[in-house]
Amino acid sequence: MISLDQFKSMIPKNREADKWYEIAVDMFEKYDITTTNRIAGFMAQCSHESRDFTALEENLNYSEKALNSVFSRYFGQGKRNAAEYARKPEKIANYVYQDKFRSKGGAMGNTQEGDGWRFRGRGIKQLTGRNNYTAFAKTVGMTAEEAADYLGTKKGAFESACWFWKTNNIAHYADNDDIVGMTKRINGGTIGLKDREARYNRAKQILSVSSGPVNQPVKTRPEPTKPVQVSEQVDTNNSNIVLKRGSRGPEVAKMQKALGITADGIFGIGTAAVLKNWQRANSLTPDGVAGPATFAKLYR
Repeated sequence: MISLDQFKSMIPKNREADKWYEIAVDMFEKYDITTTNRIAGFMAQCSHESRDFTALEENLNYSEKALNSVFSRYFGQGKRNAAEYARKPEKIANYVYQDKFRSKGGAMGNTQEGDGWRFRGRGIKQLTGRNNYTAFAKTVGMTAEEAADYLGTKKGAFESACWFWKTNNIAHYADNDDIVGMTKRINGGTIGLKDREARYNRAKQILSVSSGPVNQPVKTRPEPTKPVQVSEQVDTNNSNIVLKRGSRGPEVAKMQKALGITADGIFGIGTAAVLKNWQRANSLTPDGVAGPATFAKLYR
């Protein structure tokens, strides 16, 4: 649905884009982020929130002046003294994010001692609060505390953002090309709207949205297949041959060579992505599994 080069172009400051891409391939499909607008919207919002996927944890190292400005509801005249909290991230989180210090409308589920810090913003979306962590954790078979550790990994950081996107139906705004609506659902306001909009438009350009309908599913042109000698071909008459992610060996290497990619004999995420694109382009079910029907066309 999106090539590695396209993905890299959307997070140019990230030096590990290839690792993030491997995760994105699966997560986009799992959470139905599969059209030009949806991918562009997701990448624009999350790359803004996380500075191109380089900041995976909320920075709460505020100065006294910043506390009085950013958290004026909690600090200032007649309230707590910001000087006592300046440059103390854990203390700040356990005050401004603890339910007992917030209005009822702003409850985050942080009722246990230390929850404010434990469930601070993490991931490329900056998921925050025990309520959000608990809801996400249930979908991946974890406790809220386990999810807090998971969000510290690349996979958890990405999947939590996909979960938030789907749970809050942000795809609806993306489908309608509504960058303001997307921003409000992600941010709660329109902070950083100009940058988010610029990223969104750039992402759509990268995905070549102008060449088709706005919500046309993103497709990448498969690598040209290379001629394979008959002696190297898989015996497509053998219906027992089925290759999928996790498969290894010479049969995988032969398939990779036919697809025009590095023939290392390891069927990983990258091979699956290329195979899905090839299957889609050849009117086959794009499931990333190579069986007799795929071999019949691939080695034709």
